Amino acid sequence: MRTSIIIKKITKAVLIIQLLVMATSCKDYLNIDNYFDDEFNIDSAFSNTRNMEAYMWGAASLFPDEAKTIRSNYTPGPMATDEAFNGLTGAGTTNIYYGMDFATGNITPDKFGGLNQWNNYYKIIRKCNLVLQNLERPGDMTIVDRQRIEGYTRFIRAYAYYNILVDYGPPILVGDEVLNTNETMEYYDRPRSTYDEAMEYTCGELEKAGQLMPPDVGLLNFGRPSKGAAWALIARLRLIHASPLYNGGEAGRSFFGSWTRKTDGVHYVSQQYDEARWAVAAAAAKRVMDMGLYKLYTVPADDLTPMLPAGVVSDPEYYNSYPNGANGIDAFRSYSDIFTGESVAAINPEIIWGKSAQYINTDLNQGALPPTLGGWGRFCVTQKVVDAYLMTDGRTIQEARGDTYFEQVSDLPAGGTFNDLFTEQSRSFSGYPLNAGVFKMYANREMRFYASVGFNEAVWQALSSTTLFNHTAKYYFQDLDGRGGVSASSPNYPITGYVIKKWIHPYDAKSGTGARQLPKFYAMIRYAEILLSYAEALNNLTGSHSVELGDKTYALSRDVDAIKGAFNAVRYRAGLPGLSAGQLASSSEVQKQIERERMVEFLWENRRFYDVRRWGIYEQTEREPIMGMNPDGDTREAYYRRVVPGSSSFLAREVNKRANWVPLPRAELRRLPSVDQNPGYN
Repeated sequence: MRTSIIIKKITKAVLIIQLLVMATSCKDYLNIDNYFDDEFNIDSAFSNTRNMEAYMWGAASLFPDEAKTIRSNYTPGPMATDEAFNGLTGAGTTNIYYGMDFATGNITPDKFGGLNQWNNYYKIIRKCNLVLQNLERPGDMTIVDRQRIEGYTRFIRAYAYYNILVDYGPPILVGDEVLNTNETMEYYDRPRSTYDEAMEYTCGELEKAGQLMPPDVGLLNFGRPSKGAAWALIARLRLIHASPLYNGGEAGRSFFGSWTRKTDGVHYVSQQYDEARWAVAAAAAKRVMDMGLYKLYTVPADDLTPMLPAGVVSDPEYYNSYPNGANGIDAFRSYSDIFTGESVAAINPEIIWGKSAQYINTDLNQGALPPTLGGWGRFCVTQKVVDAYLMTDGRTIQEARGDTYFEQVSDLPAGGTFNDLFTEQSRSFSGYPLNAGVFKMYANREMRFYASVGFNEAVWQALSSTTLFNHTAKYYFQDLDGRGGVSASSPNYPITGYVIKKWIHPYDAKSGTGARQLPKFYAMIRYAEILLSYAEALNNLTGSHSVELGDKTYALSRDVDAIKGAFNAVRYRAGLPGLSAGQLASSSEVQKQIERERMVEFLWENRRFYDVRRWGIYEQTEREPIMGMNPDGDTREAYYRRVVPGSSSFLAREVNKRANWVPLPRAELRRLPSVDQNPGYN
């Protein structure tokens, strides 16, 4: 829903209207007086179907680029969580990575960096309301045209409310109203909705949009939303709505127990638990699954695919052929190809809604590549993430310590020395080279680890460059890609010892002869999320429920086989065994596994920020210190020690309930006396 889908040839009248966006006036409700362009020559704007559709996509083009979750962003994103970090502090008290500013408490009602999109979303909403108000005006519009434009417009409007809801909390719901200009301030003043009201309205609008939109958009229209996108967003929202923070859980009472609307004293967030919400979330996810359009992306095994580890007994189906087990596919490529540009995103059956994302090559991958290869080397992954990846046989590092996981001399057999903590032989699997001499902490790990994380002495293939290919990045202090090799005062080194490698193709290179990069894509919603959401929702049911969605009724309960099927599909694609019978018997254990799985599967895909909050564990996760390797270490012994990053960006991080949402702009509150600020902000 970005540049790739905006109609490029539009009429002179619409061009005039767009130019007039720069015109300003004297009154402002959610920037209301910047809309003189909408009212100017409205007969031309909506005189025919082509103009109206252009106007609609013009509204969609105002959304921020979803791929820009790190820099110049619209969302706190990965840098505001325990999965990402960088040592750049920026000038003064402002960090150019606004998620870091959010995590350090620098985002306030008066200072937003790049996070203030509140007014912009209402601009989109008003443009959509104008389209819906004028749907009958174009004389050449067919019934099919009208349904298509109405469906897309309702989706665009609902997506604006979705963004407000997840980042700012309850919105001001304006319905279909197109607010007049030049009214008194009392006309514009109205309170925010409750969280429940906003959830029902947004999901209801997505339902209406889904009924009118095509099931899929096809190759030529990649980037446009579809029925599947609308239904998948509903599934995401319903899962959030059912989760402890927003469903009368202990965390919800702690965060929102005293937050009431000043106009009527009603709680903004319900304080009563409702198990039926989990059933609705499960039904919403199952509906997407039942469409038959989506499945997890996989690559068949070949001669380079490693054998599955022997001796796994926890899951008797593990050695079956995929999708009934993990056999017969290349787990590394099945995961990595989704992100690197190797798979064609427009026909990838896992991407429910995605877009082209030049930003990934120009900024995100720039921040990950080692300085030797022309990168910054500072977009870091934390030690917590590294520790979350399982071993190849599905055990945790704690369970495998001293067997296949070695980090300390005490993990080795008697008589072992520090030098025994490094691999003796190089190996290659699925086209991924692993050098000899790699720290054994990084050996025998699951395939998603190698697809996602760049670590010390990992190979960066850069195969398009004939001069810098197969570069081994060494992050020891004195080495070229380490802190001292770059410059002791430069932020361009991995302060945790790890960088995000997820979107880098083996051929990608930024410098050297012949250097080039494959085009990249960003998935707003992947099918893996639907499967894990379905498993989580079912796991939280204690009774039987019946849910009607559209013309279908779903009978739902904590179905162990259904939980296993959805969850294990994601695990098998990663080459791992699924849940054991003992784990499935415990809802708390299944929840624990789901939380770990989502952290790893969606690393840096902007889900972690929202997940830890909806689960009510934000304070717990953020109080755990961010750890990494020691970038000041100039020897192996010194480097491979867990330390807290020596950065003011880390030291200034704060844990505060107010960080559940971005604050509303203070200027908005001054204009609208009935609007309450988010809790915790002055």
